[in-house]
Amino acid sequence: MKFCRFDNDCLGLIEGDEVFDITPALDALPQLRWPVPLGDPLITHLPALMDAARLVPRSARPYKLSQVHLHSPITNPSKVMAAPANYRLHVEHDTKDPGVDQGVHRKALEGVERPAEKYGLFLKATSAIAGPAEGVMIILPERRTDHEVELGVVIGKAGHAISRADAMSHVAGYCIGLDMTVRGAEDRSFRKSPDTYTVLGPCFVTADEIADPHALTMSLWVNGERRQHSSTGAMTIDIPELIELASRLYTLHPGDVILTGTPEGVGPVVAGDEIRAACEGIGEMTLRVSIHP
Repeated sequence: MKFCRFDNDCLGLIEGDEVFDITPALDALPQLRWPVPLGDPLITHLPALMDAARLVPRSARPYKLSQVHLHSPITNPSKVMAAPANYRLHVEHDTKDPGVDQGVHRKALEGVERPAEKYGLFLKATSAIAGPAEGVMIILPERRTDHEVELGVVIGKAGHAISRADAMSHVAGYCIGLDMTVRGAEDRSFRKSPDTYTVLGPCFVTADEIADPHALTMSLWVNGERRQHSSTGAMTIDIPELIELASRLYTLHPGDVILTGTPEGVGPVVAGDEIRAACEGIGEMTLRVSIHP
């Protein structure tokens, strides 16, 4: 199933280029009381939600996907984790750009075959999450902000010290992620956590819809110019190993997101730009770049 959050927090089910409003299916989620448990309720109770979604009457006229405002399908993860430099060509090509390198990154990655293994994952603030409808709001116009398209892996089952063999059983599904980045020498988590710098969308696709998450084509365009185009098969460290690595230190909770790294072709965006990101099996999303108020 392909779930989306659209317009005024309606729950949608995407089929082709149409969206069915299945908001009544949210009644399958239990009411929350303080203290609220860690995790995104929609993902925590995904099996019940899927069952309820199948029972919602389809008599209502569907919306065209192009006519609704799409927000992040993930709203309350305990954390967003990201893999640094997880595509070899990104390291080899993009760090030659002084604006990307900042006198730091190329030297740190020289001779490092598996950067995520050496440096670990980094965290992004959950307050940075936005959807296509919100777009990207540039936080420091005097500094360079770059786009980085990535496959987002959504955790479905809690676990700690998860083995590689069991890792994929903890995956609920996938989405497209934009890991927006202020360039500079500061810590990655600081530069990648401004408001709207983690765009998730256009939907959450359940794991059963994706036969092989390591064989998906990802692309990104800015103002119609294609800048990034690669396969998730080019990851240096694959999804099971990323889950194994993350769960050594963190307990993973339903709704947690792992951004799996970006391929070559990252570049700057400025206010007024239009970004289009696509991933095979998930869909595509278009968003505008503006200045943070």
